[in-house]
Amino acid sequence: MVKIFVITYSTYNHINQVAESIVEGLQKADVEVGRYQVAETLSEEILTKMHAAPKPDLPIIKAQDLVEADGFLFGFPTRYGTTPAQVKAFFDSTGQLWQKQALAGKPVGFFFSTASQHGGQEVTVFTTLPILAHHGMIYVPFGYANAHLFDNSEVIGGSPWGAGTIAGGDGSRQPSEKELAIARDQGENFAKVAIKLAAN
Repeated sequence: MVKIFVITYSTYNHINQVAESIVEGLQKADVEVGRYQVAETLSEEILTKMHAAPKPDLPIIKAQDLVEADGFLFGFPTRYGTTPAQVKAFFDSTGQLWQKQALAGKPVGFFFSTASQHGGQEVTVFTTLPILAHHGMIYVPFGYANAHLFDNSEVIGGSPWGAGTIAGGDGSRQPSEKELAIARDQGENFAKVAIKLAAN
């Protein structure tokens, strides 16, 4: 069975909520799902001052774990249009895998959160693509495979680059049902691509 890892970093739990819907979509396509989180680099003191949410009870991903999966969906908030330092630190730890090209040909997708509608959801993925290029991994965009991406009647996170949520400047806005529906469809669509690639 094709194995997909859903790997997240979340400060205020918005990404973990979206990840649950991503997993639901993956399971609809009958793939094995591994759920991991990226290690925190901030101290408890700083996290407390930030009013960060408690971390979920998930294993911490290690670089070597990646070789076990057939594909990956990474979820994280944007930091000025790029990945958080915690996610960058994880990618920086994959040097030995890069040397061996151990991840070449594996599909990758992204989902994300931002404080505002124009907070960099698309550019966050765009600035991460060089990492995939160096590893020889295959980026799988979502496209407009969910009608909610055409809905301009309300605030809806997500784009053809991947599912997303708008958290609000103070983190008070929670993922909407439309955003979670987009995430479920992304999970299912990604699984179908991963299954096709694994069959070759």
